[in-house]
Amino acid sequence: MSLVITNLHISVADKPIVRGVTLEIKPGEVHALMGPNGSGKSTLANAIMGHPKYQITAGKITLNGEDITHAKVSDKAKKGLFLSMQNLPEIAGVTIANFLRVAVSALTGEKLNPIKFHRALIAKMKELNIAESFASRYLNVGFSGGEKKRMEILQLLALQPRYAVLDETDSGLDVDALKVVADGINRFHNAERGILLITHYQRILEYIAPTRVHIMRGGRITESGGLELARSIETKGYNAV
Repeated sequence: MSLVITNLHISVADKPIVRGVTLEIKPGEVHALMGPNGSGKSTLANAIMGHPKYQITAGKITLNGEDITHAKVSDKAKKGLFLSMQNLPEIAGVTIANFLRVAVSALTGEKLNPIKFHRALIAKMKELNIAESFASRYLNVGFSGGEKKRMEILQLLALQPRYAVLDETDSGLDVDALKVVADGINRFHNAERGILLITHYQRILEYIAPTRVHIMRGGRITESGGLELARSIETKGYNAV
């Protein structure tokens, strides 16, 4: 019962980016993946979820023992996989409330009562300090960077996946917004759910305790350790590790 990445190689436009990554995330674990720009972190995240731009040329991905390497994105989502993207699209004409209700219904196969769902959604929004009026706004349209990140965590809490891949969810957040986002991730996390948290900075790890910290460079995981490894990066930089 885990998300296992085995010797994964990924190319973009026939250019190798990820060069043999192996990683296992068990239920209840939080793995932080750090590394400089261009090291392949976002490429790995997108390929795990099945973005067509990213070509898996070798290796495999299994979810709870099932090979999902080349499964459709929708099938991966139904099996419990979630990706919080680094750059979020704006979708005019689709309200947040309707988007989330349809998404949850598609994953569960249940027809949801709009009133009951809206009531539960508002409760989750309050936990993230999101104004009720946002439920009727179009998805990510006109949102600030911090608002988009909170919306991703709202989706995480609404969809309740088994494994979440969070790609730089802390990017561009001030201290107050960072604490809110971290609190939302901690609310999601429990003994049955695993998280791959991709970040440039150690600061979010002061609020979310990682099981393991990995450093990625040149398309490979070059170092693994505990929180002390992330703190060393913060003080000394990647070149010193």
